[in-house]
Amino acid sequence: MTRITAGGREVGKPHVPAVSARLESVPKPRVTLATCLDHPELDLGEEGLPDALAERGIDPRVAAWDDESVDWSEAGIVVLRSVHNYAARRDDFLRWTRGIRKLLNSADVVEWNTDKHYLQELGARGMPTIDTVWLEPEAGLTKHQVHTRFPSLGDFVVKPAISSGSRDTGRYTARDATSRMHAIQHAYQLLQEGRSVMVQRYVKSVDERGETALIYLNGVLSHVVEKEAMLLGPLAAPDAVAEEVAVARQASEAELRTGEQARAAIHGYIKERMGRDAQLLFSRIDMVEGDDGIHHVMEVSLTDAALYLGSVEGALDGFADAIASRAFW
Repeated sequence: MTRITAGGREVGKPHVPAVSARLESVPKPRVTLATCLDHPELDLGEEGLPDALAERGIDPRVAAWDDESVDWSEAGIVVLRSVHNYAARRDDFLRWTRGIRKLLNSADVVEWNTDKHYLQELGARGMPTIDTVWLEPEAGLTKHQVHTRFPSLGDFVVKPAISSGSRDTGRYTARDATSRMHAIQHAYQLLQEGRSVMVQRYVKSVDERGETALIYLNGVLSHVVEKEAMLLGPLAAPDAVAEEVAVARQASEAELRTGEQARAAIHGYIKERMGRDAQLLFSRIDMVEGDDGIHHVMEVSLTDAALYLGSVEGALDGFADAIASRAFW
């Protein structure tokens, strides 16, 4: 027979506090994955991310950054995902980022990273970059002056300094008058819209070996993919791009060294200019092998970064772990 004391506890049995009940009463950390109204769903390969976060004790949400019905004060930690329309509405987007209490990556990093002039800063800090001619709208260039700034030989790329993915990007050739005319029209139109323009030689190795993307999560290399060329031949229609194809592979020693050069430059800039050392939740460093055999960084994605979670086994779980480690800090 069990004896009950005046305190209501069974005699002869150890007291076990109601730990599970207390844990159940503790609210789960909330994480909101930010998309956009133009693309409200998570990208292909990331659909399983909310379930993976829930399995790690997180309350996951998905919401568009430009959805005015969302109460972002209740969003918890906000992780940038498919915010593909940020370039077209950059001022609005940056205003939104500054209103988020805890944004990953942070608002000041995002403001810097959404204008590709950051490549100038990182290049000055030792990161190998593609040689670029910068055309600025305030210079008031004529079409002839734009023409004189294009390469005289080979293929080249024209793109805006503020863009996401391959939007408003075209590949042209100096060998064909029609292609060159389209390039002039493309660059001039961007300048007339008040947008800075980048002109770069097209690196031939992209057609042969593609681009390499190194993806880091919380500062640690997570996975590597090879991306096939997306810009179609120089005689294709302007702004024509192929469907993106990415496959997993191992990085070479040279690529890993370039990745570390890039990371050192990024963190050096953030620490010096922003007064702190930022722990980036995610960073993607895209590089190609130049004609000189040296790997050059094409882009550093800290905002609207495809992380190719569906292309590499275990990558989605790795990203969920990285988010969870920040949510429970």
